[in-house]
Amino acid sequence: MTDSPMPEAALARKKWIVFLIVAALSLIADQATKIWARASLPVVSIHAGGATCIVPDDIVSRSCVGHPVSVVDGVWEWRLSMNPGSAFGLFSSQTGARILLSIVGIAAVIGMLWMLLKARSDQKILHWALALVAGGAVGNLVDRIYFGVVTDFILWRYQTHEWPVFNVADIVLVVGVGLMFIDIQKEGRREKALRSGRQSKAKAAGLVKDLSK
Repeated sequence: MTDSPMPEAALARKKWIVFLIVAALSLIADQATKIWARASLPVVSIHAGGATCIVPDDIVSRSCVGHPVSVVDGVWEWRLSMNPGSAFGLFSSQTGARILLSIVGIAAVIGMLWMLLKARSDQKILHWALALVAGGAVGNLVDRIYFGVVTDFILWRYQTHEWPVFNVADIVLVVGVGLMFIDIQKEGRREKALRSGRQSKAKAAGLVKDLSK
């Protein structure tokens, strides 16, 4: 006795469950690591006398800076930073970045929900991609609404070059976008195979002349 295929309604429900779980776990991981970074990573005053720093206010006002903590010597370190811009420090100097980027974040989440609604049940890579992007966008959105800035704390370097400080939300956003590109490539191959199949059926039925003969 063979198993009957899962009903379409159940498949549609499954993609929403996957989306919610992956997005929630991404958000929890992002916010948990940011709470740890704000509470545990050292900050120092740039003024003489070493006044006590208040996080995040004194970092935003540039009266205090994050003190680096080495994870992998010369390659990876923790350094607390407050970013008023978008992922990886982009647009950090733009006036009104908080409002603009908050609107962009909300629009991104709405866009991910709309794309998931339209996605087929078998597009599992896309389901994960949309969930990761939504989770990352909400993670940074929570910071921006609550603090006015985004908490960053991961810094990678190579010799004298430093990448902009980033966070877990930025990582899941990049992975999510990467998976979207994989899905686009997969869908392109699928459409090509479907067109080839339709052409073969049309030739077999005599509806299209076979020019190869």
